[in-house]
Amino acid sequence: MSDLPEPDRIEGAPHPRETVKLLGQSRAQAAFLEAFNTGRLHHGWLITGPRGVGKATLAWQIARFLIAQPVASGPSLFGDTPPDATSLSIAPDHPVSHRIAAMSEPGLFVLKRPVDEKTGKLKTVISVDEVRRLKNFFSLSSTDGGRRVVIVDAADEMNTQAANALLKFLEEPPEHTTILLISHQPSKLLPTIRSRCRELRCHSLPPQDMADALAAAGAGDIEEPVILAALSSGSVGEAMRLTTLDGIKSYQLICDLMQAAPGIDRQRALSLAETAVGAKNVPKYDLLLDLFDLLLSRMARAGVSGPPAIEAAKGEAGLFQKLSGTPVHGRAWANLQQELSTRVRHGRAVNLDPAALILDMLLKMDQTAGQLAKLQ
Repeated sequence: MSDLPEPDRIEGAPHPRETVKLLGQSRAQAAFLEAFNTGRLHHGWLITGPRGVGKATLAWQIARFLIAQPVASGPSLFGDTPPDATSLSIAPDHPVSHRIAAMSEPGLFVLKRPVDEKTGKLKTVISVDEVRRLKNFFSLSSTDGGRRVVIVDAADEMNTQAANALLKFLEEPPEHTTILLISHQPSKLLPTIRSRCRELRCHSLPPQDMADALAAAGAGDIEEPVILAALSSGSVGEAMRLTTLDGIKSYQLICDLMQAAPGIDRQRALSLAETAVGAKNVPKYDLLLDLFDLLLSRMARAGVSGPPAIEAAKGEAGLFQKLSGTPVHGRAWANLQQELSTRVRHGRAVNLDPAALILDMLLKMDQTAGQLAKLQ
């Protein structure tokens, strides 16, 4: 299993099933625990929030908790569970924890993008065939009479046929079954799926929780937790990626280049673009594209509402004042962000050379800076 790619694993970080402690999501944990203790445990839960803030970790924590709880033999006033649980945490040495860590728990089914047997790579969507496997899971696991948990990670990745197939299980859930749907963009899910689930909202982490979570994930001491929190929008997963790929340094380089706009140093721009060339640098390429998008987003917001409270790079506030000092400037950068997003999708679809695509983005940004300078 460890040799196969996993769509829900961030490089350099432990898998959510291996993360024992969840930081920064106490409200979501308390909401689920209250529902459990008061006998109002819904069969479908939609766990939402920005990517990388701990949604999957919460889902695995809930799965361990539920499977470890006994099912009462008879009905009671408050449902089939005794209202005495004080925490969702289950000890690492608990048998359920061991079985889940080894992916051998019969009461758990994880619905996610599978690996293409021909290419060895992950498929792009969760297909209806994967959802249909739930029928066998429910029939095989029903014999022990225990709780059953399904984790869908991520629900956004289901195609239409898969979503409709899952909807049937949400409409008529098997007894003692809880379905946990992880969603980064719940607005894109079928309205009928959303209406049959109770939402658990996970929020972005503040700098200290971010630093603690990264330390727990093995990232070591974080020198600039405030900057990292700003760049990652409070997402631990994104912060881990920024840390492992030198994202703070790369964002600083981009900002330094734009300080000269209009009229950026093309040789320095080309040197930055060339760091994304080659198969081994695909993660760096993806990161650079995201950092460009982030810079454009922050510049657009700065034009409308002023510079950000926290600088994500040295001199960023001055750069924004220079290039995006008015709402007109902000709208121009927002329009460019949309335009470049379309260019990126097209460039990746036709396998455009990474260096050429990044250099093109920098030159378009430089051109926009020149056009805006004429308005002042």
